[in-house]
Amino acid sequence: MVKRDDPETIGRRVQRLRRERGLTQRQLAEPAYTPAYVSTLEAGRVRPSDEALQHLAARLGVGFEELATGRPAHLATDLRLRLTEAQRTQACGNADEAAAQYERLLAEAERFDLTDVQAAALLGLGECALDVGELTRGREYFERCEHVLAEAPLPARVPALRGRAVSHYLAGEIRYAVYLLESTLDELNRNGMHDPDALLLLYASVIGPYMDLGAHARAAQAAEFALALAPQAGDPALVARMHRSAARTLLAEGRLAEADASLAKAAELYRQLQLRTELANCHWMRGYVCAQRGELGRAEEELRAAQAMLRERRASLYSSQVVVELADVLHRRGKSGQAAELLHQVLGELSSERGAVHAAAAHRLLGIIAEDADDTEAAEEHYVRALSLLERAGAAGDLADLCRLLGDLLRRTGRVEAALDAYRTGLGHRTAPGTTTLGPAPAQPPWASTQF
Repeated sequence: MVKRDDPETIGRRVQRLRRERGLTQRQLAEPAYTPAYVSTLEAGRVRPSDEALQHLAARLGVGFEELATGRPAHLATDLRLRLTEAQRTQACGNADEAAAQYERLLAEAERFDLTDVQAAALLGLGECALDVGELTRGREYFERCEHVLAEAPLPARVPALRGRAVSHYLAGEIRYAVYLLESTLDELNRNGMHDPDALLLLYASVIGPYMDLGAHARAAQAAEFALALAPQAGDPALVARMHRSAARTLLAEGRLAEADASLAKAAELYRQLQLRTELANCHWMRGYVCAQRGELGRAEEELRAAQAMLRERRASLYSSQVVVELADVLHRRGKSGQAAELLHQVLGELSSERGAVHAAAAHRLLGIIAEDADDTEAAEEHYVRALSLLERAGAAGDLADLCRLLGDLLRRTGRVEAALDAYRTGLGHRTAPGTTTLGPAPAQPPWASTQF
């Protein structure tokens, strides 16, 4: 239903259009209405019916919507076509050009109060900002999108909520990201709002944060729910994202062949959709699978392909994360000098506020490389920096491993008490996955008890 302007605004519009066309009130009114009715309408003292507006629009030579809202004929359709073009531009890898298209769309949508187009443009701007690593700016766009959709049902707000959670996750605020995603899942499931696209998007998005927190049980359950939802989802991009996220859980369980198959499905969908960033992420994950199998040459090829695609999109933050994985493979291939050079370059692009977990991974690997070179002072410095970043992010599983590395180093250099302290700290982080590291698990979807 078209949201009309108030009677006074419509009345002034009718009067202006009538005068522009040189019509009298009688000529405009006949044969269905009286001049007195037109006079009352133009004065804003009556709310015209749809039938009256249809009659007046036909006499004035304009569309019903233009007379009722002031929007040019076919404006909404034109903006939605342009929105699709902006989304295609973004999918093809040009975040800057897509952002400019979204900005122009947003200005027009705000001018004519087209809420759905405003929300879609803000969502696109947020995604473009994340692509290039502008996390704060991206979060602001997502928050604005949520504000525009404040009166909309929760499923309509899920993409913006998810975007805000991802911006916090990439900034290293993993627990808060999990809180946002879990609380939204809770509200959907407890209130019976079974929207497959919304639920699939949330379950796929929470797998990564769960894994970083060491909550493997919850990650596995989220992946199972996402896989169950996939056949019901209408958006192939969501299905592809689900396959990529589920692969991470399969990797943690050692199911490498299944993970590789899931990533292959995701990659094919993304090729069809031309979603270059997501396709690059598939190469990234496939590189990780190959590294776990010991296929280091192929792993390097996949990771370099991901890095090149992300650089092409100027997705600097994601590119930096891939570089850390690539450096690990290079180190394992005996190319520690190349690995260290890459890590020092990437640390200039990461920080505690922007990619904290991967910055910590870079310092951790530099520490290992320094240890291999018998530079224990540099190794300890890198481990301590990594520890600080992981404590801020709350990445429990990684913290435990890092404390072990630091403890072993301290023990080898004769500092037994300091080593024991490091080991104790690490043990404190080896909690049962998905229990003490987080609050209660989110409510299960109503259909889960019959399927699992």
